Amino acid sequence: MKIKSNTISLDKIILSSQNILFIQDIDGVCIPLVKDPMTRKLNKEYIFAAKKLDKEFFVLTCGEHEGERGVNRIIERSLGNKFKPKQDGLYLRGLAACGVEYQDNKGEINSEGISKEELDFLANVPQIMRPKFRLIVKELFPKMDDNLINTHMRKSICDTRFSPTINFNSLFEISENNLKKIKIQRYFQKMMNEIISIGESRGLRNSFFLHISPNLGSKNGIEILKESKNNDIGSTDIQLLLKGAQKDAGVLCLLNKFIGDRKGKKPFGENFNFRDAPIEKSEKIAFCKKYIQPKDMPLIIGVGDTITSNQIKKSNSFSRGGSDRSFLEFIQLLGYEFGIKNNIIFVDSSYGEVFRPSTKETGLKGITDKYDSLKFDIIFQDGPEEYINWFTKIAHKRYLIKN
Repeated sequence: MKIKSNTISLDKIILSSQNILFIQDIDGVCIPLVKDPMTRKLNKEYIFAAKKLDKEFFVLTCGEHEGERGVNRIIERSLGNKFKPKQDGLYLRGLAACGVEYQDNKGEINSEGISKEELDFLANVPQIMRPKFRLIVKELFPKMDDNLINTHMRKSICDTRFSPTINFNSLFEISENNLKKIKIQRYFQKMMNEIISIGESRGLRNSFFLHISPNLGSKNGIEILKESKNNDIGSTDIQLLLKGAQKDAGVLCLLNKFIGDRKGKKPFGENFNFRDAPIEKSEKIAFCKKYIQPKDMPLIIGVGDTITSNQIKKSNSFSRGGSDRSFLEFIQLLGYEFGIKNNIIFVDSSYGEVFRPSTKETGLKGITDKYDSLKFDIIFQDGPEEYINWFTKIAHKRYLIKN
């Protein structure tokens, strides 16, 4: 696949179209990837640019809006004010926790389709994780003292409300080789599966699944761990997510809100949520064609960074995954089915602190291939900084045309 970086054609489409919608991931796209999530930073010019796009812009992220680790805290730090984002509507509109947590630009949160029992269990997961974390680290790093274990624990266990997560980056930093990193990945994958079993023992049999980022796709509904290699650190975190919380389902939820805002009536119903979405992509497409009139379907610009494609030499096939793949593939398919040229943007996130395949060093190896059905219309090789520079300019131009 040829790397396309010229945005002239896309700029013309954005500035001339009546009905457009941005659906964008966050980490690695507008926020550089970092080893410690608590140190994430967001350019304030980007925040104002997203505001200018108003209802033509949504985020769709596996992170969360609220909480100590949420993107809302990053926005408040970036603006140096805890009250301005709410007063001026500067929070990022859209879905977090892979489709569960919706907020408007005033920071008003709504989460539907979740039971009290599920929420109570999720709130207890970090407490379950901590003693298990300590035992694993003691086995992998027997000389590490308790104070240092506690330091790594604070960085590694993300006690987010809808998606408690184990992040490997802190331990990866002190791992001398890939074998140790692979052990970290495997041990904590086992730990997270044990937590699902605990949930099942408490009556929550079909409530949760593990989202591995990045991954190598899925087999029988289970995401495949991407083990560390010399040129690719592989999977860096595992989230416990509510079943059905997948980004392509999130696209349906966002389309429902977008069309509802424009037309005054939501095509899928007022209370449609991620758990109402059909499972298979073909079913989701049929669902859209049944309930959305072609004239109401916007031209969608989908933006992500976590895409994987790795060749399996034994079978001469490819294992494809990545947490952004499902929603970008779905956006592309929607375009085909509705006769609209939806655009897919890939942001090279390899320039942050977390090692990823670089389009400048190895081209698209490990990201996509010529047989991949997912095609990128634009690739920002210089990462979030380049994307933000383009985004702020095009958002301002679109704002001037609309106003």
